[in-house]
Amino acid sequence: MTQQLLQQLVEMRGIETRYVDAWGKPATIAESSKAKLLNVLGYDTSNDEIIQSQIAQDIQSVWLSPLNPVQVVRSAESINLAVRLPIELVNDDHVLTVTCESGETLTHTFTPVDQEMTTMAHIDEVEFHEYIVSLPFTLPLGYHNVVLTADDDQLGVSRIIVAPQACYTPDPIKAGKKIWGLSVQLYCLRSEKNWGIGDFSDLALLIEKSASVGADFIGLNPIHALYPANPNACSPYGPSSRRWLNYLYIDVTAVEGYEDDSVKAVVGSDEFINTLEHARQVEHVDYEAVAHIKLAALKAVFEVYDAKYLRKNTKQNKAFKAFVEAGGESLDMLAVYDALQSHLKAQGKDSWGWPVFPKEFKDYHNPAVAKFKKANSQEVKFYLFLQWIAAEQLETASNKATEAGMTIGLYRDLAVGVSEGSAEIWGNKDLYCTDASVGAPPDILGPLGQNWGLPPMDPRKLYKQGYQPIIDLFASNMASSGSLRIDHVMALLRLWWVVKGDNAKDGGYIYYPVDDLLGILALESHRNQSLVIGEDLGTVPEEIRSKLADNGVYSYRVFFFEQAEDGGFFSPSHYPVQSMSTLTTHDMPTLIGYWHCLDLELGKDIGLYPTEEILQTLYADRHENKQAILDTLHGHGSIGEHVGRDVNHTGMNRDLNCGMQVHMAGGSSALLSLQLEDWLEMDKPVNIPGTFDEYPNWRRKLTQNIESMFERQDINELASKLTQARKNASNS
Repeated sequence: MTQQLLQQLVEMRGIETRYVDAWGKPATIAESSKAKLLNVLGYDTSNDEIIQSQIAQDIQSVWLSPLNPVQVVRSAESINLAVRLPIELVNDDHVLTVTCESGETLTHTFTPVDQEMTTMAHIDEVEFHEYIVSLPFTLPLGYHNVVLTADDDQLGVSRIIVAPQACYTPDPIKAGKKIWGLSVQLYCLRSEKNWGIGDFSDLALLIEKSASVGADFIGLNPIHALYPANPNACSPYGPSSRRWLNYLYIDVTAVEGYEDDSVKAVVGSDEFINTLEHARQVEHVDYEAVAHIKLAALKAVFEVYDAKYLRKNTKQNKAFKAFVEAGGESLDMLAVYDALQSHLKAQGKDSWGWPVFPKEFKDYHNPAVAKFKKANSQEVKFYLFLQWIAAEQLETASNKATEAGMTIGLYRDLAVGVSEGSAEIWGNKDLYCTDASVGAPPDILGPLGQNWGLPPMDPRKLYKQGYQPIIDLFASNMASSGSLRIDHVMALLRLWWVVKGDNAKDGGYIYYPVDDLLGILALESHRNQSLVIGEDLGTVPEEIRSKLADNGVYSYRVFFFEQAEDGGFFSPSHYPVQSMSTLTTHDMPTLIGYWHCLDLELGKDIGLYPTEEILQTLYADRHENKQAILDTLHGHGSIGEHVGRDVNHTGMNRDLNCGMQVHMAGGSSALLSLQLEDWLEMDKPVNIPGTFDEYPNWRRKLTQNIESMFERQDINELASKLTQARKNASNS
């Protein structure tokens, strides 16, 4: 009986027991994994009676809710609401009052028994009926509140989200324009002025320089808030909050108040000057050093700014207060978290994240946290100030792109989750399953599977919260940009959950309400005029690809993964138009690194390959792939005859490097993204997946300043060729 009951619960909670793996073979999750996944979702699976009771409770909770928490409909659809009522009420008049986002109120009076009945149930010996009520009016795009009443008694509330059919695409791209841009990890940027890490002023300069040579966008790594008190937790894909920004990207010298004598005293000290010089000179970002000097300078600037503007009735104070009010609980949560973590660290306490905070501080909603916030209001205000300044500087950079006439401007990157010790989880534990982590099942690149250490959202809790957390995520990450790349876009359909302590291969897929989430994505995309790119690599069912395409989400095509069964590489002219193509990504070697097998050499040195046999197989595959690439490039006339045809005698050089990039530019993808590292012919990767401290991930800087980079003739010639190739592709 237990397995049958477990299976019923598994189906109710959207746990997928069978899937097709990366090799195209059917796979099944273990029986033990089903029970473990249900456990992390909050269920007790110890015996039949308890399981049956929980199934009954789940069913009962639905029937005792007259309205669903939220309903997403597309603009062309009629709005049909499910209404559940006990039988004694079904002959009474009921009113559905819809308050539109604009404030307009619409009402519909109905008698349940006159509507279409879909099903019925008995709960505690009371008979309940479910009816479908069709609203006799259309609603505009947006978020609308619904209240169900009878005899002026409120019976239930709901939310209707009306979404467009598909995500936004800028008119020039819709008309066939093909564009190119540069992808960059913002922290990697070097400039004559920055403090050892790329900042928003560098970004504005890069936009200006790139636009002048034909680029239509700059793609960024996730710029989410990390941990001011723990700067070495520097992975942009393991943030503290995905709604807010990494303060390290603030250009301190551009903040009003920097020229004050009190600030000059801080930044003019010998210790500060020496640390700044070190931070600028080192090959890898020294996050400890950068955080040390930026926090010191920003605190000094804040004191000046606060005294001058934020304690008085000034326009600056009004703008600051409006920002804080709009940020709501989410912003307050982050500022309090950052202040608290800093406070605990100063006391010498373990403070990497809320799981190790003292008991009274383990939850944002605890009384002790409110007491701490009140006692440390100035410190909390400082962290609110940092977010305000960061948002303003990002917007300034984005405006540069608009002024320069870029078709897209900035495109931002939304990470798949937040790390376990994050502020986002600290403030909404009910939403997250902290005993599990997001990852990936075994595939070609990761035969043991992957565990990313990011606790997943519970899809049912997300639904009960009216999808507000996901709405906020999409909206905040589309701000000050023209496009959003969603890392692991499969998360909208399903996520591979790994229970804490288990191997990644022993996980299972949990389904999410993909159609609802895509509707919200489309709505926010139009509101923010943001094109959406979905990173659809890895184990991806074909049906989700077509669903994403139908919803206007652009696919993500990586040259090295676009291979036919015979080993040849597909021509970029065969890529979908509705896609962004690229040669490499932040998780892959640079072009030189790939061609000279430096990634395999590095992997061997740090122990990534268990046996010499595996390594030799990888070398052999690489050799074959490189020959196939040469054949493709010569076959399409993308490189001249002076570049060799035989891989045994052809190393990576500037002509081959540029030839590969121009080859991609002639393709059919609407968007082409290229890495600055390949423009600079760099050989070291920015990240090696599957490593922790074996390699300095997320730290390696570019080898040249922005200012000098665009003075190089070879770079300007490459940019000109890319622009021409894109024009030719647009006209073909």
